[in-house]
Amino acid sequence: MHGGKNAAKKLVDGSNPPSSVPQEHEYYEGERLARLVKLIQRGIESARVLDGDTLPEKIWFKQQFSIGVNDVTRVLERMAPSAEVGNSPQEPHVFFSSRKAPSVQLQAILIAADCNPRSLTKHLPSLALSRKVPVIFVKDKKGGSLRLGELVKLKTAMAIGIKAKGGAINQIAEKILQGGEINLETECATLSEMPSVPCQ
Repeated sequence: MHGGKNAAKKLVDGSNPPSSVPQEHEYYEGERLARLVKLIQRGIESARVLDGDTLPEKIWFKQQFSIGVNDVTRVLERMAPSAEVGNSPQEPHVFFSSRKAPSVQLQAILIAADCNPRSLTKHLPSLALSRKVPVIFVKDKKGGSLRLGELVKLKTAMAIGIKAKGGAINQIAEKILQGGEINLETECATLSEMPSVPCQ
Protein backbone atom coordinates (compact mmCIF):
# COMPACT_ATOMS: atom_id res chain seq x y z
CA MET A 1 0.00 0.00 0.00
CA HIS A 2 2.45 2.62 1.19
CA GLY A 3 5.78 2.88 -0.56
CA GLY A 4 7.53 4.70 2.30
CA LYS A 5 10.28 7.17 1.50
CA ASN A 6 10.61 6.05 -2.13
CA ALA A 7 6.94 6.73 -2.86
CA ALA A 8 7.24 10.18 -1.28
CA LYS A 9 10.35 10.87 -3.33
CA LYS A 10 8.61 9.79 -6.55
CA LEU A 11 5.67 12.03 -5.73
CA VAL A 12 7.94 15.02 -5.16
CA ASP A 13 9.97 14.30 -8.31
CA GLY A 14 6.86 13.54 -10.38
CA SER A 15 5.12 16.72 -9.29
CA ASN A 16 7.59 18.89 -11.21
CA PRO A 17 6.54 19.94 -14.70
CA PRO A 18 8.89 18.83 -17.52
CA SER A 19 10.30 22.34 -17.93
CA SER A 20 11.35 22.53 -14.28
CA VAL A 21 14.88 22.14 -13.01
CA PRO A 22 15.84 18.45 -12.97
CA GLN A 23 16.59 16.75 -9.69
CA GLU A 24 20.28 16.34 -8.98
CA HIS A 25 20.08 12.55 -9.42
CA GLU A 26 19.49 13.11 -13.17
CA TYR A 27 23.16 13.32 -14.18
CA TYR A 28 24.95 13.21 -17.48
CA GLU A 29 27.83 10.86 -16.78
CA GLY A 30 29.95 8.23 -18.49
CA GLU A 31 29.25 7.70 -22.21
CA ARG A 32 26.21 9.98 -22.07
CA LEU A 33 28.40 12.83 -20.74
CA ALA A 34 31.05 12.17 -23.41
CA ARG A 35 28.37 12.48 -26.14
CA LEU A 36 27.03 15.68 -24.55
CA VAL A 37 30.48 17.30 -24.37
CA LYS A 38 31.37 16.25 -27.92
CA LEU A 39 28.10 17.60 -29.30
CA ILE A 40 28.44 20.95 -27.51
CA GLN A 41 32.07 21.21 -28.66
CA ARG A 42 30.94 20.71 -32.27
CA GLY A 43 28.26 23.36 -31.76
CA ILE A 44 30.93 25.71 -30.45
CA GLU A 45 33.13 25.01 -33.49
CA SER A 46 30.19 25.63 -35.83
CA ALA A 47 29.20 28.86 -34.10
CA ARG A 48 32.81 30.06 -34.08
CA VAL A 49 33.17 29.47 -37.82
CA LEU A 50 29.82 31.14 -38.55
CA ASP A 51 30.90 34.17 -36.51
CA GLY A 52 34.02 34.44 -38.66
CA ASP A 53 36.72 33.97 -36.00
CA THR A 54 37.12 37.75 -35.81
CA LEU A 55 37.10 38.05 -32.02
CA PRO A 56 39.78 36.67 -29.71
CA GLU A 57 38.70 33.27 -28.39
CA LYS A 58 38.39 34.38 -24.75
CA ILE A 59 36.08 37.30 -25.63
CA TRP A 60 34.02 35.12 -27.97
CA PHE A 61 33.47 32.52 -25.22
CA LYS A 62 32.30 35.25 -22.83
CA GLN A 63 29.74 36.36 -25.41
CA GLN A 64 28.35 32.82 -25.69
CA PHE A 65 28.57 31.64 -22.05
CA SER A 66 28.47 32.81 -18.46
CA ILE A 67 31.48 31.04 -17.03
CA GLY A 68 31.89 30.19 -13.36
CA VAL A 69 29.59 30.16 -10.36
CA ASN A 70 29.86 33.90 -9.71
CA ASP A 71 29.12 34.92 -13.29
CA VAL A 72 26.19 32.49 -13.63
CA THR A 73 24.77 33.68 -10.29
CA ARG A 74 25.12 37.34 -11.32
CA VAL A 75 23.33 36.80 -14.65
CA LEU A 76 20.52 34.79 -13.01
CA GLU A 77 20.01 37.45 -10.36
CA ARG A 78 19.67 40.11 -13.07
CA MET A 79 17.02 38.07 -14.87
CA ALA A 80 13.44 38.66 -13.73
CA PRO A 81 11.83 35.98 -11.51
CA SER A 82 9.37 33.73 -13.35
CA ALA A 83 6.32 35.62 -12.01
CA GLU A 84 7.39 38.54 -14.20
CA VAL A 85 8.24 36.61 -17.36
CA GLY A 86 6.44 34.61 -20.05
CA ASN A 87 5.49 30.96 -19.49
CA SER A 88 8.10 29.17 -21.57
CA PRO A 89 11.84 29.25 -20.79
CA GLN A 90 12.55 28.89 -24.51
CA GLU A 91 10.48 31.92 -25.56
CA PRO A 92 11.86 35.44 -25.27
CA HIS A 93 11.02 36.86 -21.89
CA VAL A 94 8.12 39.30 -21.81
CA PHE A 95 8.20 41.72 -18.92
CA PHE A 96 5.03 42.94 -17.24
CA SER A 97 6.72 45.40 -14.96
CA SER A 98 8.48 48.67 -15.67
CA ARG A 99 11.87 47.03 -15.05
CA LYS A 100 14.30 47.21 -17.92
CA ALA A 101 15.00 43.82 -19.48
CA PRO A 102 18.52 42.54 -18.81
CA SER A 103 20.73 42.35 -21.85
CA VAL A 104 21.68 38.72 -21.09
CA GLN A 105 19.29 35.76 -20.79
CA LEU A 106 20.38 32.20 -20.03
CA GLN A 107 18.94 29.30 -21.99
CA ALA A 108 20.34 26.60 -19.69
CA ILE A 109 22.97 26.00 -17.03
CA LEU A 110 25.49 23.17 -16.82
CA ILE A 111 26.60 22.39 -13.25
CA ALA A 112 29.35 20.03 -12.10
CA ALA A 113 27.41 17.98 -9.54
CA ASP A 114 30.57 16.40 -8.14
CA CYS A 115 32.44 19.64 -7.36
CA ASN A 116 34.02 20.13 -3.96
CA PRO A 117 32.82 21.84 -1.82
CA ARG A 118 29.25 21.29 -3.01
CA SER A 119 28.06 24.38 -1.16
CA LEU A 120 29.56 26.53 -3.95
CA THR A 121 26.87 25.48 -6.44
CA LYS A 122 24.07 24.53 -4.03
CA HIS A 123 22.11 27.78 -4.63
CA LEU A 124 22.12 27.59 -8.43
CA PRO A 125 19.30 25.05 -9.06
CA SER A 126 16.73 26.95 -6.99
CA LEU A 127 17.83 30.31 -8.42
CA ALA A 128 17.58 28.85 -11.94
CA LEU A 129 14.13 27.42 -11.19
CA SER A 130 12.90 30.83 -10.04
CA ARG A 131 14.00 32.20 -13.45
CA LYS A 132 12.71 29.16 -15.40
CA VAL A 133 16.20 28.27 -16.62
CA PRO A 134 16.77 24.50 -17.03
CA VAL A 135 19.77 22.89 -15.32
CA ILE A 136 21.91 20.06 -16.67
CA PHE A 137 23.98 18.25 -14.03
CA VAL A 138 27.24 16.61 -15.12
CA LYS A 139 29.25 14.11 -13.10
CA ASP A 140 32.54 12.44 -13.99
CA LYS A 141 34.13 10.69 -10.98
CA LYS A 142 34.79 14.04 -9.27
CA GLY A 143 35.94 15.50 -12.58
CA GLY A 144 32.75 17.18 -13.78
CA SER A 145 34.33 20.60 -13.46
CA LEU A 146 37.24 19.42 -15.64
CA ARG A 147 34.80 18.33 -18.35
CA LEU A 148 32.96 21.66 -18.20
CA GLY A 149 36.30 23.47 -18.33
CA GLU A 150 37.11 21.63 -21.58
CA LEU A 151 34.09 23.24 -23.22
CA VAL A 152 35.29 26.79 -22.61
CA LYS A 153 39.05 26.15 -22.90
CA LEU A 154 39.73 26.53 -19.16
CA LYS A 155 41.22 24.12 -16.65
CA THR A 156 37.98 23.85 -14.66
CA ALA A 157 34.50 25.37 -14.53
CA MET A 158 31.95 24.45 -11.84
CA ALA A 159 29.07 26.11 -13.72
CA ILE A 160 28.47 27.36 -17.24
CA GLY A 161 25.43 29.29 -18.40
CA ILE A 162 24.51 29.07 -22.08
CA LYS A 163 23.46 32.54 -23.20
CA ALA A 164 20.34 32.74 -25.36
CA LYS A 165 21.85 34.06 -28.61
CA GLY A 166 19.93 32.01 -31.20
CA GLY A 167 23.00 30.30 -32.66
CA ALA A 168 24.22 26.74 -33.23
CA ILE A 169 25.01 26.28 -29.54
CA ASN A 170 21.44 27.23 -28.63
CA GLN A 171 20.00 24.80 -31.19
CA ILE A 172 22.00 21.98 -29.65
CA ALA A 173 21.04 23.00 -26.11
CA GLU A 174 17.38 23.08 -27.16
CA LYS A 175 17.58 19.53 -28.53
CA ILE A 176 19.31 18.33 -25.37
CA LEU A 177 16.64 19.95 -23.18
CA GLN A 178 13.76 18.55 -25.23
CA GLY A 179 15.01 15.14 -26.26
CA GLY A 180 16.96 13.75 -23.35
CA GLU A 181 19.12 11.15 -25.13
CA ILE A 182 21.62 12.45 -27.65
CA ASN A 183 22.25 10.67 -30.94
CA LEU A 184 25.65 11.96 -32.00
CA GLU A 185 25.38 10.77 -35.60
CA THR A 186 21.98 12.44 -36.14
CA GLU A 187 23.11 15.70 -34.54
CA CYS A 188 26.34 15.60 -36.56
CA ALA A 189 24.32 15.32 -39.77
CA THR A 190 22.24 18.32 -38.72
CA LEU A 191 25.34 20.35 -37.87
CA SER A 192 27.07 19.40 -41.13
CA GLU A 193 24.11 20.87 -43.07
CA MET A 194 25.13 24.26 -41.71
CA PRO A 195 28.01 26.04 -43.47
CA SER A 196 30.44 25.14 -40.73
CA VAL A 197 32.96 22.61 -39.59
CA PRO A 198 32.24 19.05 -40.70
CA CYS A 199 31.65 16.40 -38.02
CA GLN A 200 34.41 13.85 -37.59
